[in-house]
Amino acid sequence: MASFSDPPEQARRGFVPPQNEAERFLMTRVEELCRTAESRGFPRATGFLSDREQSLAWAAVCRAGCGCTRWEGGYPGAERRVLCIEPAGSWALEPVAALRIAAQGTPPPAHRDYLGALLGLGIQRTCLGDILPDPDAAGVVYAFVLEDKADFLAAELTQAGRCPVRAERCDAVPDRVLAAPERTLRQATVPSLRADAVLGAMMNTSRALAAGAIAAGRVEINHLPLRSAHEPVYENDLFTVRGAGRWRLQAVGGKSRKDRIFITFFQY
Repeated sequence: MASFSDPPEQARRGFVPPQNEAERFLMTRVEELCRTAESRGFPRATGFLSDREQSLAWAAVCRAGCGCTRWEGGYPGAERRVLCIEPAGSWALEPVAALRIAAQGTPPPAHRDYLGALLGLGIQRTCLGDILPDPDAAGVVYAFVLEDKADFLAAELTQAGRCPVRAERCDAVPDRVLAAPERTLRQATVPSLRADAVLGAMMNTSRALAAGAIAAGRVEINHLPLRSAHEPVYENDLFTVRGAGRWRLQAVGGKSRKDRIFITFFQY
C-alpha cells in the first residue's frame, strides 16, 4: 500500500483580472447593469455566463457595491448561469426557459450537434445555458435558454447534425435529467504541480506530449489559454484540451514516500 504524508493546506487560485477587451467590456457592462438597476429600481440580467465570465461578473458586482444579485441557470448546479440584479422592491426575474428537443431519426445527434444547430439559428452563445441528455431516452436533450428566445428556438429548430429534431417548451425538466452525473474519480501521483505534469497524468500520456499540447495552444485552464507548461496548477482547476476533452483537478493530497504528490481528478 502506498504511504503518504498528510496533505498541507493548499494554495488557491486567486482572481485573474480581465485578459482582453471582451473581458473588460463584460465587467464594465455588469457594473452598468448594477448602477442602472439600483438607480431605477428595475431588475436587470446578463445572458448565460461561463465559469470564467461568472468570476469576472462577480468581481464587477463587488466593485459596484451591489448587494441584490442572484444566479439562475435553470436548475441547481448549472454550469452556465445568468446573473440577476434585483433591487429591493422590484420583481423577481424569470430569465430562463427549458426546451425539450427530441431526435426524429437515427443516429441521434451528439451534444455538439445540438449546440451547433442552436447557434446556427443566429443567436449568441449567451442565449444558451446547459444542454442535458435524458438518460432514459436516447436522442432527447433538455436545453436551457433565455426566456425571450425560447419560442423562436422551439419554432425554428428542425435539424441537428443530419437528424431531424422536434423542439418544444417544457414546464418541468425530469429529476433524472437534473441529477448530477456520477463522476469516476481517479488518482495519480505527480512529481510537482506543474501544468504539464498534472495534465500528462490526467490524460494518461507523457509529460512531453502534454507540454506539446500546451505549446500548440490547445489547452485552457478555467477557460483561459495556458501559456506555459511550467505554470502551477491548483485544486479545482478545470483543464480543457481542444479535441480531447475536459478534466477537473478535484483534490491535491499529501506526498508518497518517493516525494510524489497525490492528485484526485475526473474527466467530464
